[in-house]
Amino acid sequence: MSTLIHPRLPPQLPLALEPGELFTFDSFVAGDNAVAAGLAKQTALGKGENQLYFWGESGLGKSHLLQASCNLAAKNQQTVCYLTQAEIADQSVDIFDGLEQLQLICLDEIETWLLSAAWETALFDLINRVRENNNRLIMACTYPPDKAFVNLPDLHSRLSWGPVFQLQNLTDKEKYQALRFRARQSGLELPENVADYLMRRYPRDMFGLFERLETLDKASMAMQRRLTIPLVKSVFDKE
Repeated sequence: MSTLIHPRLPPQLPLALEPGELFTFDSFVAGDNAVAAGLAKQTALGKGENQLYFWGESGLGKSHLLQASCNLAAKNQQTVCYLTQAEIADQSVDIFDGLEQLQLICLDEIETWLLSAAWETALFDLINRVRENNNRLIMACTYPPDKAFVNLPDLHSRLSWGPVFQLQNLTDKEKYQALRFRARQSGLELPENVADYLMRRYPRDMFGLFERLETLDKASMAMQRRLTIPLVKSVFDKE
C-alpha cells in the first residue's frame, strides 16, 4: 500500500514511511488497551478525537496502533503520513511544512527526535496548524507528555490537547494470541508449546517476540521444516 501524500504539499517533502500492512486493528490484540485502540480507530475514520498521545515502554503496540490508523485511513481514501525517527533524523524541521494539510499524521518515537529547541518549536507549531485545519494527529512516545524530556513549557500542554494513554502489557495468553495471529498472516502455524517456549526462554516484549517469529518464519521456509522447539533451539541457542 502506498502512503498517500496530499497533492498540494511542497514537492520537497520526502515520501513518508509506508505503514506495514501486517499492522491492522484486526491484528492488534488489545487486552487492557481496548479503549486506546478503539479511539485510534475512530480517529483514523475521522469520527473521533483530533489528537491522541500513546506512551509506554517498547513492545506494547504503540507503533502498531499508529500504522493501523494510517492503513485504515488510507484504505478510506484519506491522505496520511507516518513518520519515525528513521525518516526525521537526517531532515531539517522543514519536513513538517505543509503536513497540516494531511487528514491524518502519525508521529512515532517522538522522544528520539525531539532533541532540540528547533524541533520542539516545529512540533508545537505543527500541532497548532493541525488543529486549525481540523485534521488529526496521533503521537507515540516512551514518556508521558509531562515528562522532563520536553523543555518548551507550552509544548507540554499541546501534547495533552487530546486523550493521553499509557499502554499496558499483555497477559501471556494475549501474547500467544498476538503471536499466533501474526504467524498465520505469514502462513506459519505456531503450536502453543512453541509459543510457550519462546516466551519462557527469550525477551517477552511483543516487539522482540515478533522479531524472533519473523526469523523463525524464514528459517522454517529455508529448511522446509515445521515450527518446532528443536527448530527454535537450532536457530537461537547459538546466540
